[in-house]
Amino acid sequence: MTAMKTGKPFYLLIGCLLLQSNLLSQEKETTGDAFTNLVWSDEFDGEGPIDSEKWFHQTQLPPGGSWWGGIIQHYTDREANTFVKDGYLNLVAKKEKFRDQGVKKEYTSARLNSKFAFTYGKVEVRAKLPEGIGTWPAIWMLNTNIDEDGAYWDEKYGTTKWPNCGEIDIMEHWGKNQDFVSSAVHNGDSFGDKVKNFGEQKIKNASSKFHIYAMEWTKEKIVFSVDGITHFEYNPKVKNKDTWPFDSKYYFLLNIAIEPEIDPSFTESSMVVDYIRVFQ
Repeated sequence: MTAMKTGKPFYLLIGCLLLQSNLLSQEKETTGDAFTNLVWSDEFDGEGPIDSEKWFHQTQLPPGGSWWGGIIQHYTDREANTFVKDGYLNLVAKKEKFRDQGVKKEYTSARLNSKFAFTYGKVEVRAKLPEGIGTWPAIWMLNTNIDEDGAYWDEKYGTTKWPNCGEIDIMEHWGKNQDFVSSAVHNGDSFGDKVKNFGEQKIKNASSKFHIYAMEWTKEKIVFSVDGITHFEYNPKVKNKDTWPFDSKYYFLLNIAIEPEIDPSFTESSMVVDYIRVFQ
């Protein structure tokens, strides 16, 4: 009897400890704490053009000759607009007359698609942003199934129009609001200028100092932060094809757009990227 009285609490304690350990393990898997294995990166070492094994220049104009959102630049594949130097990727927006695909524009820039795509993980991008009213840099992601002529993944996988394909904006910055960056998700339920799923953060020196823009993506939620400070978490109560098209593979886009209200005195500015890393 004595052995039973002393043994029962002991086994209950062991059982509780095992249960707690299992719960902690499950929590680790769903909160992103387990995203420690580096699975893909670009450290932008070397000099010259971008790594064509990792990146694709998206330059094809949409029907009508203008990019969506009223932006007015040409995206080019020239080294004048994208190059690697001193361990950094430089995406350069320029004021210059440039004709391509039969259309003449007054500004050029670059829009890169990654040839890598993944589902769930943690992304870190260390970057310094361009400046100037009318500049619109972004670090973002699209579903590989997007039906968009000229995109890297379109020919093989493109079946779904935007916004139903899903979009994850890790970082957007508008030169007219210099001290703020924002993050958002677009889907069939919330998209475009009326997007309701977004958050923003005030940061100093966005264009003169590097900051780490991060995103953690699990089956349950997507969390956005700058320098370790969270400013937005997307975790819809109801997950369906309209609210959660985020169980597929997504790829990166890096670009600088030019808005119609660009400062007339603007001549050139760059988004400089130190690295982009994906952990799972």
